[in-house]
Parts: sequence; structure tokens; C-alpha cells
Amino acid sequence: MFFIDYRADACGQISDKYQHYGLAILPDGAAANLSRSSPSRSREPVAGMKIRVALVSALMAVSGCTTLGKGGPASPVTPVATPPGGGKVGTSIVAAMNGGLVGGSIGSGLSDAEKRKGLEAEYKALEYTASGQKVTWKGDSSTHYGEVVAAQPYRVGSQDCRQYTHTVYTSGAGVTARGTACRNADGSWTPLT
Repeated sequence: MFFIDYRADACGQISDKYQHYGLAILPDGAAANLSRSSPSRSREPVAGMKIRVALVSALMAVSGCTTLGKGGPASPVTPVATPPGGGKVGTSIVAAMNGGLVGGSIGSGLSDAEKRKGLEAEYKALEYTASGQKVTWKGDSSTHYGEVVAAQPYRVGSQDCRQYTHTVYTSGAGVTARGTACRNADGSWTPLT
């Protein structure tokens, strides 16, 4: 913070040039000559300045909420290059996904083991891959397989979220489902319904 030294004229009046800052250093005895009943506009500009500072502060606080750019939503989320532990996803992490997209109609005709592989692929795509990269999985049958592609992460409140697609192939025909999931504090992802 800084203060500027402004001087009053010989009559003890602050010149108009300096009234906008609300600070004046008066010569000795000049303060006694000022009348309390005389209208002073020196506080009006200061109040206006306070409003401007409050507006700028509010705009700066709100500006961090939007991160839309040419490529869409952006976020400080950076996916990890490879999953830990040899690629196996923990049971509690998979359970938090509540079946994911593969648990819906696109997974009809798949075995439980194949659905688990598809769900693990969804988790890996959301947690570990960069935007647009495919995570593939193969089922027990050579005609059952799929791929998951996650979009750019973005922030909603305090959670990181990603849109993603899951395509399941059965006997050569592919069915695609789209969804969005948000990351929980424990590292699991919960699909939005």
C-alpha cells in the first residue's frame, strides 16, 4: 500500500486535483480553518474507488471458474502415463463405477468377466490416458472386444470430470455409448446419470 502526500492551498482547501485520493497533508493550523458544515466531495471518489476495487476483486475470483478455450474445457488434470500394479484395477475402484457404460445395454451378451474387463478399460481411460487415446480390451470370446476413449478432463466444483465413449463389438457389430464420470477423492470414478 502507498500514500501520496498532497498539500492544501493557502486557504486550507485541497485542490480538486487531489480530492480523488482522499488523503491530504494540511499545513499547521489549516485543519482548524476547515468547517465541518461545508460540503466536501472528497469522500465520493474514495467510495467509488472502493466499489471499483471490489468489482475487480470479484471478477478476478470468478475468472478462475471458466477455462473454455479453442480446444474445449481445460483442467490441471494430467493423466498418469501407466497404471500401477501391472494393470489390475482394485475391486473397490471398479465397484464405485456402478457398472459404468458397459453395465448398460451395450454390455448385453457379455459375460460377467468380459463386463469386468470393459469396466477396467473405462477406469484406465478415465484415470490414466490422455484425451483421445484408446484403451482396448478383449473378452473371453474372440468376437467380444471393445475400446474406450476419454475426452479432455475438466473441473466441476472440486471434482475432475471427463466425458467418454465405450464401443463394444460382438460378432463384428459395434455399439457405442457415451457418458460422463467424475473423479472422487479416493481415486475412483463415479458415472453421472
